[in-house]
Amino acid sequence: MPRSIWSGAISFGLVTVPIHVQSATEDHSIRFHQYHLEDQGRIRTRKVCEIEGREVSNAEIGKGYEYARDQIVAITDEELRDLPLPTAKAIEIVAFMPLSSIDPIRIGEGYYLAPDGPVAAKPYKLLRQALARSSKVAVAKYAWSGRERLGLLRVREDVIVLHSMRWPDEIRDPAELLPPPVEVAEEEIEGALALMDTMAREDLEGEEFQDAYTDAIARLIEAKREDKPMPHAPEPEQPSQVLDLMAALQQSVAEAKASRGEDAGVHEMPERKKTPAKKTAAAKKQPAKKTAAKKTAARKPRSA
Repeated sequence: MPRSIWSGAISFGLVTVPIHVQSATEDHSIRFHQYHLEDQGRIRTRKVCEIEGREVSNAEIGKGYEYARDQIVAITDEELRDLPLPTAKAIEIVAFMPLSSIDPIRIGEGYYLAPDGPVAAKPYKLLRQALARSSKVAVAKYAWSGRERLGLLRVREDVIVLHSMRWPDEIRDPAELLPPPVEVAEEEIEGALALMDTMAREDLEGEEFQDAYTDAIARLIEAKREDKPMPHAPEPEQPSQVLDLMAALQQSVAEAKASRGEDAGVHEMPERKKTPAKKTAAAKKQPAKKTAAKKTAARKPRSA
């Protein structure tokens, strides 16, 4: 069972729900250490005092804020824990809103909130059922690790989940990343929608949603342990420059259908629409030019 990483309460108006927090996710990445290439000795990071030039233990290390060069204000864990914040001891719900109104870029890690003891069972279930029936999420404030945070509470199966959220000023403005102005034809949009339809899924189950990188690392380690040939992957195809979007979309639809065992030869794509040329004043005078050309052609060549 995962260990509790924080204990406190959910503050819901005058209702208090004692809870303890556990991480909702697991990291299965393969970790590497640093070693000396010559003798495989472990390379470690040591904490050294710059003034004394010696290694210090964790018991000798504290937090501090440098407000000017070499001017430090020491801050203890007890002082941070005793800050006069209502959110230091509780996850304080401040609003309810539809999940669709929150930009996903602001949503971070998830944590399971478990009721802390029999007394918390009823208010916990009350909040969970109210959230589920309202189809809304709760936005809350809480203080962890020396800073106040914004959070989102939602229901997952029968458990309340807390997601950390970023403050509005922590989101960078993407305006400078926008591409230059360009026109996209309606048939190209329809073609992209057709491709999306062929790639639509109802769940995230399947080989394409597995961690291929970690599997490849595990096979590499196993091969080196047993002195076997290294696994080799085919060279990835270099992406070519797209010159005809419609042709690329049509080919993508065919390949997506073929990968799913569907008939790749039959797929509906919007046909190109020929945009009629606008009539200009010069175009209206065109018949007169043609008549003059005919008269010129009817003239007999001059005799030498």
